[in-house]
Amino acid sequence: MGVRLLVRTTRRISLTFEGNAFLEDGQRVLNELANAEAAVSLGGVKASGHIRLSAPAGFGRRHVAPLVMAFLEDNPDVSVSLDLSDRMADLVNEGIDVAIRLGEMRDSSLVSIRLGQNQRAVVASPAYLARCGVPATPDELAHHNCLALSQQRGWVFRDATDASGSRVLRVSGSFECNDGAVLREWALAGAGLAWRSMWEIGADLAAGRLVSVLDEFAAAPVGIYAVFPQRRQVALRVRLLIDRLKHHFSHPDYWKP
Repeated sequence: MGVRLLVRTTRRISLTFEGNAFLEDGQRVLNELANAEAAVSLGGVKASGHIRLSAPAGFGRRHVAPLVMAFLEDNPDVSVSLDLSDRMADLVNEGIDVAIRLGEMRDSSLVSIRLGQNQRAVVASPAYLARCGVPATPDELAHHNCLALSQQRGWVFRDATDASGSRVLRVSGSFECNDGAVLREWALAGAGLAWRSMWEIGADLAAGRLVSVLDEFAAAPVGIYAVFPQRRQVALRVRLLIDRLKHHFSHPDYWKP
């Protein structure tokens, strides 16, 4: 093929960027072939069986669970176990068929399909901004009360010195929490600035309950992915569920309040 697909070291074998791309496209072709064979053999696309699905708690509650409900209504012979947790589940050892994950994929032992993209923004209530002012640059966050997520390395911004790069800025404030929903509530109450995902605060921005700041410094969006163990074939029921999620998450109108 004229390109390197694998990198071998003394301890492991990993995929190159081209190898990952070829694997994803090849997996997609095999899946489509399996689905086509199933459609012919069944006289139509008809899924059955059980799916074990994992998703982040907040995102899964708002955006995965409602689509799963609609999927089950259209596929009455399928059942789903939905595990909502912010921990990184071990798909193979826990027998999970597919997981929804936010952020760029680093585990080459899993196959990933990009479903959409997730943009984050620094937001605050109008009352807080009227009281404390609007930061003009990320560095001015040092003079603001920033509501941080526990164990988070910092807030990510576009690097003004490198259009293709980003910088991680450590922030501080009077409150941090391991639950993003609580940070949103505190931001709504005027307690400070928060760095939240658009899937969580889009309706608040549209209604004027929150205002985004530092938009010109926003980092590039990260992906929303469906990941599953490497297999030659993915069950039809799993493929159809992934297609349902991708149809909604990849459509810009889905994220509009």
